[in-house]
Amino acid sequence: MSTILSSLKLQLPEQTSLESYPFNLNWIPTLNKLLFNSKVTFFIGENGKGKSTLLEAIAVSLGFNAEGGSKNFGFFTRNTHSSLHQFLRLARNKPVTGNSFFFRSESFYNFASEVDRLDSEPAGSPFIRDSYGGKSLHMQSRGESILALVMNRFNKDGLYLLDEPEAGLSVASQIAIMLKIEELALAGAQFIIATHSPFLLALPNAEIYSFDSDEISLIEYQQTMQFILAKRMLNDKNYFNSH
Repeated sequence: MSTILSSLKLQLPEQTSLESYPFNLNWIPTLNKLLFNSKVTFFIGENGKGKSTLLEAIAVSLGFNAEGGSKNFGFFTRNTHSSLHQFLRLARNKPVTGNSFFFRSESFYNFASEVDRLDSEPAGSPFIRDSYGGKSLHMQSRGESILALVMNRFNKDGLYLLDEPEAGLSVASQIAIMLKIEELALAGAQFIIATHSPFLLALPNAEIYSFDSDEISLIEYQQTMQFILAKRMLNDKNYFNSH
């Protein structure tokens, strides 16, 4: 079963300065083509390495609102997204359907507010919140609202771009979301996820791209710092206190 988004290319003009953000990110000079061969792709790396920046650029290039939501959402709080999307060339095997969604942790509050605003206006259509479990996302905890999104809104036909979906989630909830992602991916959905979670990264058959060097490269789960550090802590809770 083919992926929806198959690859991306970065094509910068020759005169582009690499001294300012986002073009000063360490992997920019070496990024030519990035393949998406798996139904689930993870972006990992330390803070400030640009994984969320690339995910945002993919989303904006595909027509998603920079603050998150489906393609039908156009709300605006503050224009902070980079210009990187202007230089991406995306290859698709099939169209990005209306079921698709861009989730970004930092602006999910704004998205929930927009859903409530739209539902407060007179309309002949069902409430938007019905697609998210029937309850206002603001009337739930942060973790509950993220679970409501994934469990109710996501389906087998969509492309889902998720920026740190583990934020606010318990370990049990992270595992529940991992299992839901696996179920939907096997049914046809595609996920590209920027994360720090060793639990999400454990999803079978996923590809993991590391942003921690001068080139975005594939890495095995057992080689990730998320796995290594979590394993050390679980094996010896005093490991970091004694080193």
